Amino acid sequence: MHSDIHAMLHTYRSTDLRDEAAEARVPGPGLRHRMGWTMVELGLRLTQSRPVPVRTAHAA
Repeated sequence: MHSDIHAMLHTYRSTDLRDEAAEARVPGPGLRHRMGWTMVELGLRLTQSRPVPVRTAHAA
């Protein structure tokens, strides 16, 4: 196969794949997207290290 024919076939196939991907694309950030990022933010806040107060045992 000649290289110019191979390049032309590659161009046609990549155009087809781009068109298919554009059709399958999710339309904009919806509720699922916002909830996911909210959960990520909450998880990051929960995992931040906070100074834990040290409790000492007192003998009665």
